[in-house]
Amino acid sequence: MTFEPIRGVIAPILTPFNDDLLIATDLYIDLAKSLLDAGCAGLAPFGTTGEALSVGIDERISAISALVDGGIEPSRLIPGTGLSNIADTARLSRACLDLGCPAVMTLPPFYFKEVSEDGLYRYFSGLISAIGADARVFLYHIPPIAVVGIPPSLAARLRADFPEQIVGIKDSSGDWENTQKLFEIDDLVVYPGSELPLIDALQLGGPGCITATANVNATAIARVVELFGQGDIDAAQQAHEAVRQTRLTIQGYAPIPAQKRLLAMQTGDTRWANVRPPLGATSESDGKNLAAALKGE
Repeated sequence: MTFEPIRGVIAPILTPFNDDLLIATDLYIDLAKSLLDAGCAGLAPFGTTGEALSVGIDERISAISALVDGGIEPSRLIPGTGLSNIADTARLSRACLDLGCPAVMTLPPFYFKEVSEDGLYRYFSGLISAIGADARVFLYHIPPIAVVGIPPSLAARLRADFPEQIVGIKDSSGDWENTQKLFEIDDLVVYPGSELPLIDALQLGGPGCITATANVNATAIARVVELFGQGDIDAAQQAHEAVRQTRLTIQGYAPIPAQKRLLAMQTGDTRWANVRPPLGATSESDGKNLAAALKGE
């Protein structure tokens, strides 16, 4: 059976915290609904942008359950489940699939560095076995953060040997040459981890992108995909240039706390500025500077 990907923009949704740093479920559900209303085709809870590695397994399961109970269709969720061992990653992945999520997004085991490709292959083979035959996994390649990566050769090998379970990859390498090689793998769904190469990815048949800045710029990014799908390539490229500039402006700050500060300013709810250690909150003054820069002031 061919896996049908979510087509369009997927937001790796920010995780809101109350002042006691427990997850603010009310804000989480509200943001999820607003992002989908703003044009996101799907959401990726607990990716890098969601401060995933600062959130426990049971917390993640409870939060995703709250989204589903709050009216978010699980078919639109691709949760991040990557931890540093098979047992925990399989447990979290199994819980998300049982909630009705079509797939999960999984980091390589990132603690041990300079491991062999065969070692990574054995890890993912064991993970699939532990999750079960109905596992549906997006590999998550983000070497700037994880250091340990998933090279195209490994992605191709896993896809060939586990065609029902390894359905795609999110490439957050920032290396377009690497992304192009992934598109050469038969029937592998490829999402770039940014809107910067979105037009190029769409031209290669990609379904869209998974991008952090969809948290604050979803409608504009979704418009690029819409215009491209309508065949209006010139308009899509013009719209793309605007979203590129927004992305590059936000990248000049610490993107996770900066976007949270923007949401705090937009909603009036100061809880949005909260981040868990070791991250630090973006100051109000820096938030105002960023907002002004985004307006071109």
